[in-house]
Amino acid sequence: MTDPFGDRLPVLETPRLRLRPVGPEDADALLAVFGDEETMQYWSHAPMRDREAALAYARQIADGFASRSLFQWGITVRGEDRLIGTCTLAGWSREHRRAELGYILGREHWGQGLAAEAVSAVLRFAFGPMGLHRVEADVDPENEPSIRLLERLGFTREGFLRDRWWPYGEPRHTLLFGLLKPEAPLLLTADAP
Repeated sequence: MTDPFGDRLPVLETPRLRLRPVGPEDADALLAVFGDEETMQYWSHAPMRDREAALAYARQIADGFASRSLFQWGITVRGEDRLIGTCTLAGWSREHRRAELGYILGREHWGQGLAAEAVSAVLRFAFGPMGLHRVEADVDPENEPSIRLLERLGFTREGFLRDRWWPYGEPRHTLLFGLLKPEAPLLLTADAP
């Protein structure tokens, strides 16, 4: 299987969004999203505390791309370049044609369908140029908006793991979801959400 990436994460565009590589220049925006306690309440780790943590995260994203273990797009509104969230594919297994999906959006952008638009673009890339057959996601059982998003995009609830994450020193459960390429024909069209 060929590598669809080259030397840079490709830019993905939707009617309202532009998904692009994340760099150190995004440190303040990363901190705004990943440092917000409400936005991070269902995440698998505690919020970032300072700009140094955001810069370290930007380096981790670049290192993950270089090793082909993490593909994390910065979500921006078309016509603007400020990062408002990220959408990620991680754990890429070429042999088994699968990866794990992650996404986060700054809270001021919730409720506008932007997460669905960004995730759809990444899924089109995953099932297209990456050649994936399966995309997985895990979600906190209390994160109802995220569960609705995955189900709306065709993901199937496949399991429940008890005490999977310990982000604040307390155990959190997770729901497992999966989407197979044959189950996502509408996502693969250019005008999908």
